[in-house]
Amino acid sequence: MSVHFLSSSLRWRLPALLFAAMLTLLCMAPSAHAQKVPAPDVDDGKTFRAIALHDIRSNVRESFETAPEATALDERTLAEFFSWLQANDHHPVSLQQIIDARAGGKPLPPRAVLLSFDDGYESAYTKAFPLLKRFGYPAVMALVTSWLDVPAGQPVTDYNPGSPPSRDSFLTWTQAREMAASGLVEFASHSDALHRGVPGNPQGNVQPAGTTLQFDAASGRYETVAAYVARVEADLRRSREVIEKNTASKVRAMVWPYGAYNREALRAADRAGMPITLTLDEGPNTADVPLQEIRRGLATYDMPVPYHALLRTPGRTGSIFPIHRAMHIDLDYVYDPDPAQQEANLSRLLERVLAVGPSAVYLQAFSDPDGDGVADALYFPNRHMPVRADLFNRVAWQLRTRTGVQVFAWMPVMAFHLPKDHPLAAHTVGWLDAQPRHDKPQAEGTRYARLTPFDPAVRALIGDIYEDLGRHAAFAGVLFHDDATLSDDEDTSPLALQTYARWGLPVDVAAIRADPALRARWSADKTRFLTDFTLELAQRVRDWQPGVLTARNLYARPVMEPASGEWFAQDYAQSLAAYDYTAVMAMPFMEQVADPQAWLATLARRVAATPRGLERTVFELQARDWRTGKPVPDSTLAAQWSLLHRMGARHLAYYPDDFFNDQPGLATVRNALSVRSSLLQPVAIEGAAR
Repeated sequence: MSVHFLSSSLRWRLPALLFAAMLTLLCMAPSAHAQKVPAPDVDDGKTFRAIALHDIRSNVRESFETAPEATALDERTLAEFFSWLQANDHHPVSLQQIIDARAGGKPLPPRAVLLSFDDGYESAYTKAFPLLKRFGYPAVMALVTSWLDVPAGQPVTDYNPGSPPSRDSFLTWTQAREMAASGLVEFASHSDALHRGVPGNPQGNVQPAGTTLQFDAASGRYETVAAYVARVEADLRRSREVIEKNTASKVRAMVWPYGAYNREALRAADRAGMPITLTLDEGPNTADVPLQEIRRGLATYDMPVPYHALLRTPGRTGSIFPIHRAMHIDLDYVYDPDPAQQEANLSRLLERVLAVGPSAVYLQAFSDPDGDGVADALYFPNRHMPVRADLFNRVAWQLRTRTGVQVFAWMPVMAFHLPKDHPLAAHTVGWLDAQPRHDKPQAEGTRYARLTPFDPAVRALIGDIYEDLGRHAAFAGVLFHDDATLSDDEDTSPLALQTYARWGLPVDVAAIRADPALRARWSADKTRFLTDFTLELAQRVRDWQPGVLTARNLYARPVMEPASGEWFAQDYAQSLAAYDYTAVMAMPFMEQVADPQAWLATLARRVAATPRGLERTVFELQARDWRTGKPVPDSTLAAQWSLLHRMGARHLAYYPDDFFNDQPGLATVRNALSVRSSLLQPVAIEGAAR
């Protein structure tokens, strides 16, 4: 689901409850399944658009005591929408037509549209159904069966978002049977009791029941993956059985509450007899989009008619990628052994982010108290590393629900200090004992202590860590740390040498270095190997967080001087193609250049001259001079940001943010990074900590 489907006047005016906040933030995510650019609509007989509708109201703006519910729609608007579809040669189709077309049967008509109504409101029968009959339009309607189990006149207590409505606000089974018998309506499951929240961490944040490993405060433990899968599958089976029993119609589709799902949930739905599922991911359903992950745009109460923007344009507005402005934050600054002080630190961070108004936060998910760039512990439960505190999910969720930013989990790729007794602790990157070279800058980070990525057991272990991150937190993206590098005298470990032999290279790094042709091949192969490894890690995360974006820290030298890529095993063009964003460390003081402004200008020109460079490059400035340990003056940062703005830079970030000492100064950083207009002022979210 894209920000495109919620107007700017609405995004911050949803009901002030947790799940309304969550829905807003899901809508704000510019990527579903990390698709780079939604494919254009094509009339190939298999492509279709889908739209998610909810409650239909008379005089929708006046029908709520406070602000209208975000997803409610006025019945006049719905009628105008149907008329617009008809007049503009759009063709609502049934789920069966889509299945047949995908199986090689009769092609879908041009501009095919799948209409769907979620939650099973009574208005689906009293207001939507008459219009469907008048126009002859088919639709899918999704029911939450536990809500329909409530006796007439009683409150539906597990309804989210909002205050509990009466059971009378929803369909009766008699009405559902009539609609099913019409041949126009196909019923789908919207779960039995997953349209609610469950505790997702020790701090009590409530997160979607269908995708969250529940935390049990009494035992201090998380639900196991097996228990989670069993719970979800049992829920889906019960929902399907109840709908089929009461409507005398077959159920084969699942509509995910809040649009939240993961790979395990998809498999559970398939086993429960619902191989088709509907999401709230963005974009058209082209032939390569499986019916297990049907994308839908979300209709909202203040959307105008006609709906051509919803049905025909890619999900991202404006340019391909929205403006990306990020604060890069150390979670080590938030952590405190005193829980009360830790919460106070978190509140201070939230206030800072609200005041700055960025679009993203790069949030440290590992602990590095000694500042050597290597993870000594992690901030989430995992199978292999110590846990300093179960904190990442808490902070990431609070940032999302309180400030509206996208949170990127900042993670090492290879720089992990395993416990000394771990069997893989010594499986590290090796290097030649070569003399320092005067023609090669000793870039910071090239001597991180790193596990060797050429060891399959190491790669599996790191993959487990990334999967555990995805299991235990909800976030928008992953930022790969700058440790994903191998110098031109690395890696000499035994398993690395075996890999080079498979590549057709000598089992001798000195011999490879001595031959320019072999050296070039070796550098290119290592570069590709590291990129592929990060993409494997991203996929491990996406098994649990399907919409995750990717970003990678890159040194500036491979951008400025492509030939220097062999010193890092980094390639700028390859990075632009592989990731959603490439966060180039535009850090002149780290590079020890004589004229920082001239250096930044050259870097910006190199980026602009590279295809997709400005579109996908984040210029990440340094807010601290690590040589002196002192902050970079605000005036210097302001001048650097101003220069980058003038040279066309779209995406900006900085590291680190010291929210305790207002460094960089609030006025300076807000002026450079804020993406929030007067229409996008966030509100406090009641219950966000519950």
